[in-house]
Amino acid sequence: MEHEHHHHGGSARMLGYALAITAAFALVEVVGGVLSGSLALLSDAGHMFTDVLALALSLGAAVVAGRQATEKHTFGFMRAEILVALLNGIALVGISFLVLREAVVRFSHPQEVDADLMLMVAVAGTAANLLGMALLSRGSKENLNVRGAFLHMMGDLLSSFGVIAAALLIRFFGWQAADPLISIAIAVIILIGAYRLISQSVTILLEAVPEHIRLKEVEETMSSVDGVVKVHDLHVWTLSSGVYALSGHVVVEDRRVSDCSPVLRDLEKVLEERFRITHTTIQLECGECPGQGCSIGNRNGKHDE
Repeated sequence: MEHEHHHHGGSARMLGYALAITAAFALVEVVGGVLSGSLALLSDAGHMFTDVLALALSLGAAVVAGRQATEKHTFGFMRAEILVALLNGIALVGISFLVLREAVVRFSHPQEVDADLMLMVAVAGTAANLLGMALLSRGSKENLNVRGAFLHMMGDLLSSFGVIAAALLIRFFGWQAADPLISIAIAVIILIGAYRLISQSVTILLEAVPEHIRLKEVEETMSSVDGVVKVHDLHVWTLSSGVYALSGHVVVEDRRVSDCSPVLRDLEKVLEERFRITHTTIQLECGECPGQGCSIGNRNGKHDE
Protein backbone atom coordinates (compact mmCIF):
# COMPACT_ATOMS: atom_id res chain seq x y z
CA MET A 1 0.00 0.00 0.00
CA GLU A 2 2.89 2.35 0.66
CA HIS A 3 4.01 1.89 -2.94
CA GLU A 4 0.52 2.74 -4.20
CA HIS A 5 0.35 5.94 -2.14
CA HIS A 6 3.78 6.97 -3.44
CA HIS A 7 2.62 6.20 -6.98
CA HIS A 8 -0.49 8.38 -6.65
CA GLY A 9 1.45 11.14 -4.86
CA GLY A 10 3.98 11.29 -7.69
CA SER A 11 1.19 11.41 -10.28
CA ALA A 12 -0.53 14.27 -8.44
CA ARG A 13 2.69 16.28 -8.25
CA MET A 14 3.45 15.92 -11.97
CA LEU A 15 -0.15 16.72 -12.90
CA GLY A 16 0.06 19.87 -10.73
CA TYR A 17 3.17 21.08 -12.58
CA ALA A 18 1.59 20.36 -15.96
CA LEU A 19 -1.60 22.18 -14.92
CA ALA A 20 0.30 25.33 -13.94
CA ILE A 21 2.29 25.37 -17.20
CA THR A 22 -0.78 24.78 -19.38
CA ALA A 23 -2.88 27.45 -17.64
CA ALA A 24 -0.11 30.06 -17.95
CA PHE A 25 0.43 29.52 -21.66
CA ALA A 26 -3.28 29.35 -22.42
CA LEU A 27 -3.46 32.94 -21.18
CA VAL A 28 -0.43 33.83 -23.32
CA GLU A 29 -2.16 32.40 -26.40
CA VAL A 30 -5.37 34.35 -25.69
CA VAL A 31 -3.41 37.61 -25.56
CA GLY A 32 -1.41 36.64 -28.64
CA GLY A 33 -4.53 35.65 -30.55
CA VAL A 34 -6.29 38.94 -29.79
CA LEU A 35 -3.26 41.07 -30.70
CA SER A 36 -2.48 39.17 -33.91
CA GLY A 37 -6.07 38.64 -34.97
CA SER A 38 -5.34 34.92 -35.32
CA LEU A 39 -8.38 32.70 -34.97
CA ALA A 40 -6.03 29.72 -35.01
CA LEU A 41 -4.28 30.94 -31.87
CA LEU A 42 -7.58 31.68 -30.14
CA SER A 43 -8.83 28.20 -31.05
CA ASP A 44 -5.62 26.67 -29.73
CA ALA A 45 -6.03 28.71 -26.55
CA GLY A 46 -9.53 27.30 -26.18
CA HIS A 47 -8.05 23.85 -26.67
CA MET A 48 -5.51 24.57 -23.93
CA PHE A 49 -8.19 25.84 -21.55
CA THR A 50 -10.07 22.58 -22.10
CA ASP A 51 -6.85 20.84 -21.16
CA VAL A 52 -6.61 22.98 -18.02
CA LEU A 53 -9.99 21.58 -17.00
CA ALA A 54 -8.92 18.04 -17.94
CA LEU A 55 -5.68 18.34 -15.97
CA ALA A 56 -7.57 19.74 -12.98
CA LEU A 57 -9.94 16.75 -13.11
CA SER A 58 -7.00 14.36 -13.45
CA LEU A 59 -5.21 16.02 -10.53
CA GLY A 60 -8.32 15.73 -8.38
CA ALA A 61 -8.71 12.09 -9.33
CA ALA A 62 -5.06 11.35 -8.48
CA VAL A 63 -5.52 12.93 -5.05
CA VAL A 64 -8.78 11.05 -4.43
CA ALA A 65 -7.26 7.77 -5.64
CA GLY A 66 -4.59 8.03 -2.95
CA ARG A 67 -7.13 8.15 -0.13
CA GLN A 68 -7.36 5.28 2.31
CA ALA A 69 -10.05 2.65 1.92
CA THR A 70 -13.16 3.03 4.07
CA GLU A 71 -15.82 0.66 5.41
CA LYS A 72 -18.04 1.66 2.48
CA HIS A 73 -15.32 1.86 -0.21
CA THR A 74 -13.24 -1.16 0.72
CA PHE A 75 -11.05 -0.95 -2.38
CA GLY A 76 -10.41 2.73 -1.79
CA PHE A 77 -10.94 5.25 -4.59
CA MET A 78 -8.54 3.98 -7.25
CA ARG A 79 -11.33 3.74 -9.84
CA ALA A 80 -11.72 7.54 -9.73
CA GLU A 81 -8.72 7.70 -12.07
CA ILE A 82 -10.43 5.44 -14.60
CA LEU A 83 -13.64 7.49 -14.54
CA VAL A 84 -11.72 10.70 -15.18
CA ALA A 85 -9.71 9.01 -17.95
CA LEU A 86 -13.03 8.11 -19.60
CA LEU A 87 -14.28 11.70 -19.26
CA ASN A 88 -11.01 12.97 -20.73
CA GLY A 89 -11.41 10.64 -23.70
CA ILE A 90 -14.95 11.87 -24.31
CA ALA A 91 -13.72 15.48 -24.04
CA LEU A 92 -11.04 14.74 -26.64
CA VAL A 93 -13.75 13.55 -29.04
CA GLY A 94 -15.69 16.77 -28.47
CA ILE A 95 -12.56 18.86 -29.06
CA SER A 96 -11.84 17.00 -32.30
CA PHE A 97 -15.29 17.69 -33.72
CA LEU A 98 -15.05 21.34 -32.71
CA VAL A 99 -11.72 21.59 -34.55
CA LEU A 100 -13.27 19.95 -37.63
CA ARG A 101 -16.22 22.34 -37.54
CA GLU A 102 -13.91 25.35 -37.17
CA ALA A 103 -11.79 24.11 -40.08
CA VAL A 104 -14.83 24.06 -42.36
CA VAL A 105 -15.70 27.62 -41.31
CA ARG A 106 -12.15 28.81 -42.04
CA PHE A 107 -12.30 27.42 -45.58
CA SER A 108 -15.19 29.72 -46.40
CA HIS A 109 -14.22 32.69 -44.21
CA PRO A 110 -10.42 33.13 -44.21
CA GLN A 111 -9.06 36.01 -42.09
CA GLU A 112 -5.94 38.15 -42.34
CA VAL A 113 -3.60 37.58 -39.41
CA ASP A 114 -0.26 38.85 -38.12
CA ALA A 115 1.73 35.75 -39.08
CA ASP A 116 4.90 36.88 -37.26
CA LEU A 117 3.20 37.31 -33.88
CA MET A 118 1.20 34.15 -34.50
CA LEU A 119 4.45 32.26 -35.09
CA MET A 120 6.18 33.57 -31.95
CA VAL A 121 3.27 32.69 -29.68
CA ALA A 122 2.88 29.24 -31.27
CA VAL A 123 6.59 28.50 -30.74
CA ALA A 124 6.28 29.50 -27.06
CA GLY A 125 3.20 27.28 -26.74
CA THR A 126 5.10 24.38 -28.30
CA ALA A 127 7.86 24.75 -25.71
CA ALA A 128 5.29 24.74 -22.91
CA ASN A 129 3.60 21.61 -24.28
CA LEU A 130 6.91 19.79 -24.64
CA LEU A 131 7.78 20.60 -21.03
CA GLY A 132 4.38 19.42 -19.81
CA MET A 133 4.60 16.19 -21.80
CA ALA A 134 8.08 15.53 -20.44
CA LEU A 135 6.70 15.83 -16.91
CA LEU A 136 3.86 13.37 -17.64
CA SER A 137 5.73 10.98 -19.95
CA ARG A 138 6.78 8.39 -17.38
CA GLY A 139 3.48 8.40 -15.51
CA SER A 140 1.49 8.03 -18.74
CA LYS A 141 2.99 4.55 -19.25
CA GLU A 142 1.85 3.34 -15.82
CA ASN A 143 -1.34 5.26 -15.11
CA LEU A 144 -4.42 5.59 -17.35
CA ASN A 145 -5.51 8.84 -15.71
CA VAL A 146 -2.11 10.45 -16.37
CA ARG A 147 -2.20 9.03 -19.89
CA GLY A 148 -5.44 10.92 -20.50
CA ALA A 149 -3.79 14.16 -19.42
CA PHE A 150 -0.72 13.29 -21.51
CA LEU A 151 -2.90 12.80 -24.61
CA HIS A 152 -4.56 16.15 -24.01
CA MET A 153 -1.14 17.82 -23.98
CA MET A 154 -0.11 15.87 -27.06
CA GLY A 155 -3.17 17.24 -28.80
CA ASP A 156 -2.05 20.71 -27.75
CA LEU A 157 1.43 20.05 -29.09
CA LEU A 158 0.06 18.93 -32.44
CA SER A 159 -2.15 22.01 -32.53
CA SER A 160 0.89 24.21 -31.87
CA PHE A 161 2.81 22.50 -34.69
CA GLY A 162 -0.18 23.09 -36.92
CA VAL A 163 -0.33 26.77 -35.99
CA ILE A 164 3.41 27.12 -36.65
CA ALA A 165 3.09 25.44 -40.05
CA ALA A 166 0.08 27.57 -40.92
CA ALA A 167 1.88 30.75 -39.82
CA LEU A 168 4.89 29.91 -42.00
CA LEU A 169 2.75 29.11 -45.03
CA ILE A 170 0.72 32.29 -44.58
CA ARG A 171 3.86 34.35 -43.92
CA PHE A 172 5.83 33.19 -46.97
CA PHE A 173 3.17 32.01 -49.43
CA GLY A 174 -0.03 33.77 -48.36
CA TRP A 175 -1.81 30.38 -48.38
CA GLN A 176 -4.78 30.90 -46.03
CA ALA A 177 -6.16 27.39 -46.63
CA ALA A 178 -3.16 25.88 -44.80
CA ASP A 179 -4.77 26.65 -41.45
CA PRO A 180 -7.99 24.59 -41.88
CA LEU A 181 -6.18 21.74 -43.67
CA ILE A 182 -3.71 21.32 -40.82
CA SER A 183 -6.54 21.60 -38.28
CA ILE A 184 -8.32 18.64 -39.89
CA ALA A 185 -5.18 16.50 -39.68
CA ILE A 186 -4.79 17.42 -36.00
CA ALA A 187 -8.43 16.52 -35.28
CA VAL A 188 -8.01 13.05 -36.82
CA ILE A 189 -4.89 12.33 -34.73
CA ILE A 190 -6.68 13.46 -31.55
CA LEU A 191 -9.66 11.21 -32.39
CA ILE A 192 -7.40 8.16 -32.68
CA GLY A 193 -5.89 8.81 -29.25
CA ALA A 194 -9.35 9.45 -27.77
CA TYR A 195 -10.65 6.14 -29.11
CA ARG A 196 -7.81 4.22 -27.46
CA LEU A 197 -8.28 5.99 -24.14
CA ILE A 198 -12.06 5.43 -24.10
CA SER A 199 -11.64 1.79 -25.13
CA GLN A 200 -9.16 1.08 -22.33
CA SER A 201 -11.28 2.89 -19.73
CA VAL A 202 -14.48 1.08 -20.70
CA THR A 203 -12.67 -2.27 -20.69
CA ILE A 204 -11.53 -1.67 -17.10
CA LEU A 205 -14.94 -0.43 -15.94
CA LEU A 206 -16.56 -3.54 -17.45
CA GLU A 207 -14.04 -5.60 -15.43
CA ALA A 208 -12.67 -7.43 -18.44
CA VAL A 209 -9.60 -9.63 -18.07
CA PRO A 210 -6.45 -7.43 -18.40
CA GLU A 211 -4.77 -7.51 -21.82
CA HIS A 212 -1.56 -9.10 -20.56
CA ILE A 213 -3.40 -12.01 -18.90
CA ARG A 214 -4.89 -15.15 -20.43
CA LEU A 215 -7.45 -16.68 -18.09
CA LYS A 216 -6.71 -20.24 -19.22
CA GLU A 217 -3.02 -19.71 -18.48
CA VAL A 218 -3.83 -18.41 -14.99
CA GLU A 219 -6.02 -21.45 -14.35
CA GLU A 220 -3.32 -23.85 -15.53
CA THR A 221 -0.65 -22.09 -13.45
CA MET A 222 -2.77 -22.23 -10.30
CA SER A 223 -3.65 -25.88 -10.93
CA SER A 224 0.05 -26.74 -11.12
CA VAL A 225 0.67 -25.55 -7.55
CA ASP A 226 1.35 -28.44 -5.17
CA GLY A 227 -1.80 -29.39 -3.27
CA VAL A 228 -4.28 -27.96 -5.78
CA VAL A 229 -6.66 -30.44 -7.38
CA LYS A 230 -8.69 -28.07 -9.55
CA VAL A 231 -9.50 -24.37 -10.08
CA HIS A 232 -12.92 -23.03 -11.09
CA ASP A 233 -15.15 -19.94 -10.98
CA LEU A 234 -12.09 -17.81 -11.77
CA HIS A 235 -12.33 -14.03 -12.25
CA VAL A 236 -9.51 -11.58 -13.02
CA TRP A 237 -10.01 -7.83 -13.44
CA THR A 238 -8.29 -4.45 -13.17
CA LEU A 239 -8.94 -2.29 -10.11
CA SER A 240 -6.98 0.67 -11.45
CA SER A 241 -3.98 1.25 -13.71
CA GLY A 242 -1.45 -1.49 -12.93
CA VAL A 243 -3.49 -2.91 -10.02
CA TYR A 244 -5.00 -6.33 -10.75
CA ALA A 245 -7.33 -8.52 -8.70
CA LEU A 246 -8.40 -12.16 -8.77
CA SER A 247 -11.08 -14.25 -7.13
CA GLY A 248 -11.61 -17.96 -7.55
CA HIS A 249 -12.40 -21.31 -6.03
CA VAL A 250 -9.57 -23.79 -5.50
CA VAL A 251 -10.32 -27.45 -4.87
CA VAL A 252 -7.83 -29.18 -2.55
CA GLU A 253 -7.66 -32.62 -1.01
CA ASP A 254 -9.57 -32.87 2.25
CA ARG A 255 -7.22 -31.71 5.03
CA ARG A 256 -6.98 -29.52 8.12
CA VAL A 257 -7.36 -25.77 7.58
CA SER A 258 -3.88 -25.10 8.98
CA ASP A 259 -2.38 -27.39 6.32
CA CYS A 260 -3.83 -25.19 3.57
CA SER A 261 -1.82 -22.09 4.46
CA PRO A 262 1.26 -23.11 2.39
CA VAL A 263 -1.01 -23.72 -0.62
CA LEU A 264 -2.46 -20.22 -0.34
CA ARG A 265 0.97 -18.65 0.04
CA ASP A 266 2.26 -20.50 -3.04
CA LEU A 267 -0.78 -19.41 -5.05
CA GLU A 268 -0.39 -15.76 -4.06
CA LYS A 269 3.33 -15.85 -4.84
CA VAL A 270 2.98 -17.33 -8.33
CA LEU A 271 0.10 -15.00 -9.21
CA GLU A 272 2.09 -11.91 -8.24
CA GLU A 273 5.35 -13.01 -9.85
CA ARG A 274 3.93 -14.28 -13.13
CA PHE A 275 0.83 -12.14 -13.69
CA ARG A 276 1.38 -9.08 -11.42
CA ILE A 277 -1.87 -9.89 -9.58
CA THR A 278 -1.56 -8.46 -6.06
CA HIS A 279 -5.16 -8.60 -4.75
CA THR A 280 -6.40 -12.18 -4.43
CA THR A 281 -9.50 -13.72 -2.88
CA ILE A 282 -9.32 -17.50 -2.98
CA GLN A 283 -11.96 -19.85 -1.57
CA LEU A 284 -10.63 -23.28 -0.70
CA GLU A 285 -12.92 -26.30 -1.15
CA CYS A 286 -12.63 -30.04 -0.92
CA GLY A 287 -15.28 -30.46 -3.60
CA GLU A 288 -16.85 -28.30 -6.31
CA CYS A 289 -20.10 -26.38 -5.81
CA PRO A 290 -23.08 -28.54 -6.84
CA GLY A 291 -24.15 -27.76 -10.40
CA GLN A 292 -21.60 -24.95 -10.58
CA GLY A 293 -24.04 -22.87 -8.51
CA CYS A 294 -21.29 -20.56 -7.26
CA SER A 295 -20.67 -19.03 -10.68
CA ILE A 296 -21.87 -15.48 -11.39
CA GLY A 297 -22.96 -16.53 -14.85
CA ASN A 298 -25.26 -19.21 -13.39
CA ARG A 299 -27.21 -17.14 -10.85
CA ASN A 300 -30.27 -17.15 -13.08
CA GLY A 301 -30.30 -20.90 -13.21
CA LYS A 302 -28.26 -21.13 -16.41
CA HIS A 303 -24.76 -22.38 -16.95
CA ASP A 304 -22.45 -23.07 -19.85
CA GLU A 305 -22.07 -26.64 -20.87
